[in-house]
Amino acid sequence: MARYDLSTPAGRFKARWDYVWKDHAFLRRWFMNGHWLGPDLVRTNQPSPRQLAYWKSKGIRTVINLRGARDEAYYALEKEACERLGLTLIDAPLDSRDPPQKDRVHRARELFRTIEYPVLIHCKSGADRAGMMAVFYRHFHLGEPISEAIKQLDKRYLHHREGLTGVLDFTLEKYLKEVEPTGVSFIDWIDSDAYDPRAIRAEFKAGWWGTILTEKLLRRE
Repeated sequence: MARYDLSTPAGRFKARWDYVWKDHAFLRRWFMNGHWLGPDLVRTNQPSPRQLAYWKSKGIRTVINLRGARDEAYYALEKEACERLGLTLIDAPLDSRDPPQKDRVHRARELFRTIEYPVLIHCKSGADRAGMMAVFYRHFHLGEPISEAIKQLDKRYLHHREGLTGVLDFTLEKYLKEVEPTGVSFIDWIDSDAYDPRAIRAEFKAGWWGTILTEKLLRRE
């Protein structure tokens, strides 16, 4: 049974309370970490129902939720808001502390081929998973090389490569240093036996202070 019944005043109050305080929405009330990456995609942090209405007024038709469908307040409120506003909600979870699985890379590639634009992509902070999805957007949809698309993982979007979330940068840089010079495309590398997310994760070493920053201070999801 779902924890949040938005059809009752008590259930709606609980959802809003948990969303504001447990999901830290009070920090995102005036700061959306919103950035248009082209004419048809914007990346943000977790949008509130009010912010979703704002983005619809800017032309957004599709919302890609990188946090996934969960029995959490943010999802109950987001799903209801998208239904009410006529926005298409797509749940496409990504990891922020592991290299992307092959099926998730292919899912992103297919989404950018088939979704209705303009689209909003978001995770919780708009920094790490949104950054990786933005890399996929710029590479697969706009045709940018990974060497350019990787710039979506940057401190100006609040991404910190020094902590555990730096495994995303590490994965892309491994391709740029070891694979791209051989002429193998990014998607062909992903499809090959040479791409091993578990081995890449084991090889990656996060800095101790960066880990404190992302895990203890910022409490990134």
